Amino acid sequence: MRIVRTVAELRAQVATARAEGRRVGLVPTMGAFHEGHLSLMRRARERCGLVIVTLFVNPTQFNEAADLQRYPRDEARDARLAEGAGADLLFAPAVEEVYPPGFATMVEVAGVSEPLEGVVRGPAHFRGVATVVAKLFNMAQPDDAFFGQKDAQQALLIRRMARDLDMPVRIEVCPTVREADGLAMSSRNVLLDREARSRAPVLYAALRGMEADVEHGERDVARLLARARAVLAARGVQAEYLAVVSTDTLAPVTVVAGDALVALAARFGAVRLIDNVLLHVPMVAP
Repeated sequence: MRIVRTVAELRAQVATARAEGRRVGLVPTMGAFHEGHLSLMRRARERCGLVIVTLFVNPTQFNEAADLQRYPRDEARDARLAEGAGADLLFAPAVEEVYPPGFATMVEVAGVSEPLEGVVRGPAHFRGVATVVAKLFNMAQPDDAFFGQKDAQQALLIRRMARDLDMPVRIEVCPTVREADGLAMSSRNVLLDREARSRAPVLYAALRGMEADVEHGERDVARLLARARAVLAARGVQAEYLAVVSTDTLAPVTVVAGDALVALAARFGAVRLIDNVLLHVPMVAP
């Protein structure tokens, strides 16, 4: 695996792969790799002849300076893990390479950026996400890009951006990878203290309870949410948001019919975690 730090180096490697007829896959990350990241890399390896993993802690998507400062960073470890997962290139640029002096252009995806994380983190968060991913797509010019379902709103936003701006990249969203106790793998999990880590699996327990309720015939969203909040409260957790929404628009739904997304965010001290599950109720033809 080769580490490159400039757009010129990256594009030279991509040009060589294209000349050889290889398909280019991109896995955008902020580092602090865990099994969730590695599963995306392995999926990219299955599909693509050149696998590029980006490692860039994007400052424009953090709405809290303290969160940016404490975000885990260990490039040497990440490089070893990426190589083991089949990456060909690790693109690890400096901030100045991504946002050079005078940078003044941002990408905004209206609608799906506004609820849920958009309310809590503010409009700048998803502007930062959309802008950096658009830049990475332009830098690497991939055929395929791989994202995790854990960040469901982000994945939907990136799909919308690629569609709206006619970006020639196929977006693949891969399943959430979980710890043995159900906690969704996240780079922030290492920041949890022992007490918080013991309580954090309640997020998935609440979501699984909603899935089970739907499987047993419950369709009323208000009742689903009430039972899930009670599960959280029993472990001393209050959600920043817990919502059942459309998988296409993220608009709230009141009755589960067809597909719906359950999105959840909560804080454990200074550490903020998110999770989600997809609900599916077969539509009955009239």
